[in-house]
Parts: sequence; C-alpha cells; structure tokens
Amino acid sequence: MKLAFLGRYIGLLAACMVSVSVGAAAPGAAAPAASTPARLPKLTLSGPFAAVSFPLIHMVDSGALRDVADTVEFVPWKDPDQLRVLALDRKQPADFVAMPSNVAANLYNRGVPLKLINVSTWGVLWLVSRDPKLKTLADFQGKEVLMPFRADMPDIVFQTLAAKAGLDPKKNFRLRYVGTPLDAMQLLIARRADHALLAEPAVSMALRKTKSFPVSLIAPDLYRSVDLQQEWGRLLRREARIPQAGIVAMGKVLAHPALIERFQKAYAASLRWCEQQPEACGALVARRIDLLTPEAVADSVRVDNAVFVTAADAQPELTYFFQLLYERQPGLIGGKLPAPDFYYHPHSAR
Repeated sequence: MKLAFLGRYIGLLAACMVSVSVGAAAPGAAAPAASTPARLPKLTLSGPFAAVSFPLIHMVDSGALRDVADTVEFVPWKDPDQLRVLALDRKQPADFVAMPSNVAANLYNRGVPLKLINVSTWGVLWLVSRDPKLKTLADFQGKEVLMPFRADMPDIVFQTLAAKAGLDPKKNFRLRYVGTPLDAMQLLIARRADHALLAEPAVSMALRKTKSFPVSLIAPDLYRSVDLQQEWGRLLRREARIPQAGIVAMGKVLAHPALIERFQKAYAASLRWCEQQPEACGALVARRIDLLTPEAVADSVRVDNAVFVTAADAQPELTYFFQLLYERQPGLIGGKLPAPDFYYHPHSAR
C-alpha cells in the first residue's frame, strides 16, 4: 500500500526529465527601498517531493524567512493538475514554486506570469540494472528497458543521448513504456524486469527496498548502471549536468525584487545545509513525507547533483537544453524557446 501511494509523490520526478508586469523602482527612489525586502502576511512555497523541494522544507522548518513574512508554508504539489492549479490560481497563487525547468518554460510560453529565478537540480536520471557490467547506453543494445512517461522528459533525454551515440532508440533498444517511475520500480523489485530508467529518489528507494545499497553485506541485486548526466557530458562534450529543475517566482512577489533576492540567499543556504548534512536532511524530509524513508532521502542527496545557480547564470545551459527539447518535441517547452524575460535578472524585473 505504501508503494501505491508513493507513486503520486515520485511520479513527476522523471518528468523533471513534467507574465505579470513588475514595476521598476522609480528614478531617485531611496536606496533602502531597493534593498529591504517587503514584509508580507504570508509566503507560500510549493514543490514536488523531490530534491528541488528539500531546501524549501528546510526553509520552513528553520524559520529562514520569518523576517519577511508572518507565515511561511510549504504546500506540496503531487501531480500536473495540482501544479497547474497552483500556477493559475489568480486569487491565491503560490509565491515560489519548484518545478522542472521545461515545465516552467512551458507555463511561461502559455502566458502564466512567472520568472525562473534559479536552477538547483542538475540531473537525477539513472539506468538501474541487475547486470553490473553495463556501463554505457551502448551496452543496453537489444535489451528491454523500462521507460516511464512516453515522449516526456526521461524518454526525450534517453533518445537524445542514444542518437548522439549513433544508436537508433527504436531499433537498438527494446523500450517498454510504463506509466510512472513507481511502476518501473515495482517491476524491478518483483523481478519482472532487469533494467529501467529511474529518477531520484526512486533509485534510492528501489535500492533500499531490495537491500541493494552498497553498505549491505549481501551482494547487490540492483546496480546504479548508467549515470545519464555523465553520458550527457561525454556524448555532447559538455559539463556532465542537465539543468533539470529549479524555482520560479510568481504572483505578488514579482513586484518585490528585494524579496526575491532574500529568498535566493535563503534557498542557497538551505540547499548547502542539505548537501552537507544528508542524514539530517533525510530525517527532516521524512518527517513531512512519511512515504519516503530517511535513509533513501539521504542516499538521493548524496548523488543529486544539486548546485545553486541563478537563472541568469544558467541561461546559456538552459537555452542549449531547451533547444534540444524543441528539436525533438516542441510541446515540452510550449512550442518555442522562452523569451529573455523568462529569466530573472536582479534589478531588471519589468
């Protein structure tokens, strides 16, 4: 039963593989107004139960933003429908929302008022296998691979990398599409499949579930086989990281650049805390999400490629990533590359 409900929370992980006018400060305005965050009655932080949200949970529990809001809450979104409700609710929209970068671009291109302010998740996709000898995509030729979300982020990344390796995704692999990472994880655990593409923390949950984590004295039954981020770097001759998920600002906070900057510093600090203390982060997250174990969360933090980068600094990598997605499936980013205004630049909010 626990696994059945877990799907609602980790299902969107692989999809991490699923404009309001802001007044500029008037000329001659006093300097403190530009540097002092506005104090608001409430700030709503929202995100999926994934690594990109772990700092948000820490920010709420640690009171990191108590100086800029009377109440700070974390509201999880569990599926695409709930995310759309949060993004489109004009009366009570969330203020800062964690989401896959392509979803942010998609919403922006469809007219949702938001700005991407940072990227912190730089790739959490892995091929998991029972065969420890498989190390590259080419090693999986002719084998059945479970693939969540047909024609969505994990599938597109896999097919892009396979093509770069000179392989035909449809001919060289036997891709078996399943509904969610949970479905793939369950088939692996039940020994009804040998290979699957999964995203964290589903990978760590699967390894823990089968007692396959390396600290076990028993020979591992499942292995982290191919790190798709490393394949990304090797095949595309770039850094081994994919700008997969980050935070958007929306609603009332778009009118408060100083508040966005205050959030950025707090988020970066909380992300640093999570990365430096994976066990404590695991315990913190598991207290809020009883369907994830502290151990699996800690395992996922250790391999989550989490680095805080402002959207402005990440723009070149995001543009490259979005161009690849556009070439294979334009709908993933809303049919076009997002305009420069999609990327938040301090003191340049419109």
